[in-house]
Amino acid sequence: MLTPAFDLSQDPDFLTIAIRVPYARVSEFDVYFEGSDFKFYAKPYFLRLTLPGRIVENGSEQGSYDADKGIFTIRLPKETPGQHFEGLNMLTALLAPRKSRTAKPLVEEIGASEIPEEVVDDGEFDWEIEQTPYEEVSESDLNPQCHYGFGNLRSGVLQRLQDELSDVIDVKDPDFTSAAERRQKRLAAELAKFDPDHYLADFFEDEAIEQILKYNPWWTDKYSKMTAFLEKSQEQENHATLVSFSEEEKYQLRKFVNKSYLLDKRACRQVYYSLIDILLAYCYETRVTEGEKNVESAWNIRKLSPTLCWFETWTNVHDIMVSFGRRVLCYPLYRHFKLVMKAYRDTIKILQLGKSAVLKCLLDIHKIFQENDPAYILNDLYISDYCVWIQKVKSKKLAALAEALKEVSLTKAQLGLELEELEAAALLVQEEETALKAAHSVSGQQTLCSSSEASDSEDLDSTVSSGNEDSDSDSEQDELQDSPSETVNSLQGPFLEESSALLIVDGGVRRNTAIQESDASQGKSLASSQPLGVSGPLIEELGEQLKTTVQVSEPKGTTAVNRSNTQERDGCQTPNN
Repeated sequence: MLTPAFDLSQDPDFLTIAIRVPYARVSEFDVYFEGSDFKFYAKPYFLRLTLPGRIVENGSEQGSYDADKGIFTIRLPKETPGQHFEGLNMLTALLAPRKSRTAKPLVEEIGASEIPEEVVDDGEFDWEIEQTPYEEVSESDLNPQCHYGFGNLRSGVLQRLQDELSDVIDVKDPDFTSAAERRQKRLAAELAKFDPDHYLADFFEDEAIEQILKYNPWWTDKYSKMTAFLEKSQEQENHATLVSFSEEEKYQLRKFVNKSYLLDKRACRQVYYSLIDILLAYCYETRVTEGEKNVESAWNIRKLSPTLCWFETWTNVHDIMVSFGRRVLCYPLYRHFKLVMKAYRDTIKILQLGKSAVLKCLLDIHKIFQENDPAYILNDLYISDYCVWIQKVKSKKLAALAEALKEVSLTKAQLGLELEELEAAALLVQEEETALKAAHSVSGQQTLCSSSEASDSEDLDSTVSSGNEDSDSDSEQDELQDSPSETVNSLQGPFLEESSALLIVDGGVRRNTAIQESDASQGKSLASSQPLGVSGPLIEELGEQLKTTVQVSEPKGTTAVNRSNTQERDGCQTPNN
């Protein structure tokens, strides 16, 4: 017989059951309902439900069949009109047969001192761990088999899976490692894994972190609607309808095998605590991937949850938060304390939304692990049992768990990683680098200004000097141009006066010839006038005067060698004194 897909809904007076039975023989079907029992049969489908409330047959029941969709829709009146049936979307729990109500369980553990929590339920839950005095136990009394899994109900089942589990869990030999040893090794592994450089990089360059923090997962909108609904109505029952399941999720629920769990108070407390731990890891994963799962999703969830990778057991909620915060700052890609607190607030919202929201998260985790090899082992150890167990949990238990989580406060100092000291040192170094860069910038600007001023002054000096040089060169050229005439004049002065006087004595003809030759020579030695028939002493006297005149009025650039060469070239031999 096949279990058909089905869905339940309600209004104040009726319970509606929609059953999808494609290719069924609709000409032959049976419906039976009485009290909290409902049965439906249409070959080859059979459905039996244990309803959370009572229904009655009073003539107002209705039924219809949609041949195109293959859906039977049956409306059944409630025995108490206006009553709200809780847990209509907990399909696995609805498929379970009705249990006999007894004061004691049909199966009881020998030696158990407490009645299981699920049998005797007073509605209250003590979140404080019971403390007992320490008693030293000899090694002969120790049990080598250590417990783990959902409610610590498993032991001795992982010895055969050591090779496969090496990539899934961090604890080695879980069957022979006690809870205290697991915790000690876990803390040491976290300290060894913590990378200050990675943490500081995410602390200062947090653009990607801020983008992740802005993402709103599916429960954010549901929580806002629930808050608005509670502001209008004080009833907390109906907000469970805000969370609905997809067809794929409903198929998952129908595939689970219904179980009953015998949990004492300590084991029940461990189940609730581990649920917080798993939800924290899931909230982080959903946020950093923005709801888009990837190949690292299974690794992120199991790595951030010590329950899953170290088989950790808990004694209080604060230890769970400290452990989660440490692992977020040690293992995943994004390591920021803001992500820790964001996942913390997300987990509170999910718990306040009720078991429908918690179950939806667990189904998503189950799907992620089922598609990852060999993470599916964690489904067998934890997640599948959680998906069945959560459907039978009372909503007020989850509300109390959310309140206990809200009372927890977490600081960076409590993580034991010296984060505040690390951030202070990094900020100090950053300030020093900023000051050093500012000093370099100021000195660079001053250097640039001084070099600019120097270049301006150099340009000004070069302009002035070039002007002076031009004037000097012009004056030098003028001097060079005037020097021949001045030389000639200096040569002509006493010589011409004396020579003219002398020549006048001898006759004026000689004077005119000498003047013409001096004008034609333009500064050359006038010794060429020797052929004029002047006497020897007079020539010597003229030579002495010529020598004296040339030494006084010659240009600055003329050297003695040039002077002698000129004199030799002109045929005048100057006697040495």
